[in-house]
Amino acid sequence: MKTLLGIAFAAIILSLILAGFFMLKSDSKHRGRHMANALTVRIGLSVLVFVVLMVLWSLGYIAPTGYFPAGQ
Repeated sequence: MKTLLGIAFAAIILSLILAGFFMLKSDSKHRGRHMANALTVRIGLSVLVFVVLMVLWSLGYIAPTGYFPAGQ
């Protein structure tokens, strides 16, 4: 599970980097479309990770622990 979330976070960061690359690339006439697609992928992955975390929490597979352990 941690591996899949790590891969998802890496894909989110990669799509953000690609969007920045397409934004700075000035010689392409389709740069706006490529940048929008990369940002759409980033938003979609972010929402998917959030929904998966909420579903796993509601099913009891993961539990929030907070910064301090219980009893402190």
